[in-house]
Amino acid sequence: MPLDPVLARIDSDLPQAISRLQELLRIPSISTDPAYKGDCDTAADWLVADLNSIGFRAEKRPTPGHPMVVAHGDGPGPHIMFYGHYDVQPVDPLVLWTHDPFDPVIEDTAKGPVIRARGASDDKGQLMTFIEACRAWKSQHGTLPAHISFFLEGEEESGSPSLIPFMRAHADELRSDIALICDTGLFADKTPSIVTMLRGLVGEQITITGPSKDLHSGMYGGAAMNPIRVLSRIIAALHDDQGRVTVPGFYDGVPELPPEVAAQWQALNFDHKGFLGAVGLSDLAGEQGRSALEMLWSRPTCEVNGIWGGYTGDGFKTVLPSQAHAKISFRLVGQQDPAAIRTNFRAFVRAMLPPDCTVEFHEHGASPAGQMSIDNPAFEAARAALSDEWGVPAAYVGCGGSIPIAGYFKDILGVDAMLIGFAKDDDAIHSPNEKYDVESFHKGIRSWARILAALT
Repeated sequence: MPLDPVLARIDSDLPQAISRLQELLRIPSISTDPAYKGDCDTAADWLVADLNSIGFRAEKRPTPGHPMVVAHGDGPGPHIMFYGHYDVQPVDPLVLWTHDPFDPVIEDTAKGPVIRARGASDDKGQLMTFIEACRAWKSQHGTLPAHISFFLEGEEESGSPSLIPFMRAHADELRSDIALICDTGLFADKTPSIVTMLRGLVGEQITITGPSKDLHSGMYGGAAMNPIRVLSRIIAALHDDQGRVTVPGFYDGVPELPPEVAAQWQALNFDHKGFLGAVGLSDLAGEQGRSALEMLWSRPTCEVNGIWGGYTGDGFKTVLPSQAHAKISFRLVGQQDPAAIRTNFRAFVRAMLPPDCTVEFHEHGASPAGQMSIDNPAFEAARAALSDEWGVPAAYVGCGGSIPIAGYFKDILGVDAMLIGFAKDDDAIHSPNEKYDVESFHKGIRSWARILAALT
């Protein structure tokens, strides 16, 4: 089936595609707030109806939380599964929005027109790029270019509590030849990319307890152990002078970057000084001898996300606190084992405790890193298709954050996943005045049409 008529159909149908996206954006499908449960149902119903209208067999599937949308469309060639999520983040603080976050508008900016609304970029706009690509194929040729399925979630923004049980219960139905995930972005707002590395995450909250109650620093200072002093010493010991993490065994399973991927990253000409300068910084603070992109995408980290203890209110209170607390997270890469990282970190902390101090640990999630094998021919076919659409060479990149769904496709279903998205750094996802560039939406649809042609 020829591609050019499909691209022409996408171009001519763009106003209608934007109108359909605006309909979906008007539904306040905030998954974290029980008050919006009905709206999440409404969003799922809207997607079911839209997919059915273009020939998919779509259903709303119940879960203990918000429903899944599963749809199947027949066509020749491979089975392609598309994942996205229809739920959105809360809109607080509402006072910072320039208009109603669920009344989408097209706004002209210095960089071109944008669609401004909650969910425009994360993830309704991205999700609809793939639906619109399928619509254009079906409208132009009367059939899809492949056996295409949709798996759309309503709890991504609230931790996906129903996702793993649903995937395991419906593994045979959801298994495919390749999975496509549209929840990422362009590199530096102009270079299309395929994410092949996702960092995992381990979170730990620790509480150091010393005396049985807060103490007067004049009566006990110098004689009694201060838990903040103990905690500070532990935190200071987590890194050496070269920026490396000192927890024993921390670098077990950390691979070096393949030369061909390193060359692609070098060609991106990432401006780390501009990147840091935008947030008032200037110098790289990670492992010495590593580039900024290595630090962000392919190297593990240990960061203190919060620390507190004693009196922190207005004025001054001279106490030795009974307890000191910290929240510490580890971003993982390669084959690092989250359970081993947690065990080794706890042993590291316990070994540094002085007499009269105890420690409690509270875990906050653990997920391994995701590594997609670019040996699958689909990756290079998709990269070439993206390059053709955007006019610049697409790149395999990493992602400093965690997108667990990619790992679940591999671990639960045995399916490789490609993460391709068209968001931009200034889209303000999760923040007031979220937007999605009309160019990202338009060229995103065209990109998926090209990728479908390349995979079939």
